[in-house]
Amino acid sequence: MEILVIDDKQSLSELVAQFLGQSYQVTTKENGLEALTWLQKGNLPDLIITDLEMPEMDGFVFIEKVKGSGLFSDIPIIVLSCRESSADRIKCLKLGAQDYMVKPFNPEELLIRVDKLIMQ
Repeated sequence: MEILVIDDKQSLSELVAQFLGQSYQVTTKENGLEALTWLQKGNLPDLIITDLEMPEMDGFVFIEKVKGSGLFSDIPIIVLSCRESSADRIKCLKLGAQDYMVKPFNPEELLIRVDKLIMQ
């Protein structure tokens, strides 16, 4: 089982990778464009965790592109962002994200949410 983590803050990516790496194989990318390129090379993770505020391609555009493509549209997405507004949550869910968590977050809660989405 593989998880793709997208965040421009390396310290956060490493924390998530370290915690989830106990149960899953984790790949990290720094922005949506890098992640999309990785997906287009034939990599199909079981789940994607993405930030919203990133250079080159933000999380909103990334979710839209992933969910709009026939090939990747079934991959569940969890948004992990410091943006707390209800409007951002609603926008992400409407774009097709399955879940939304606000930073700072409890790693154990993230693991439970990941397990639930992957085991569906």
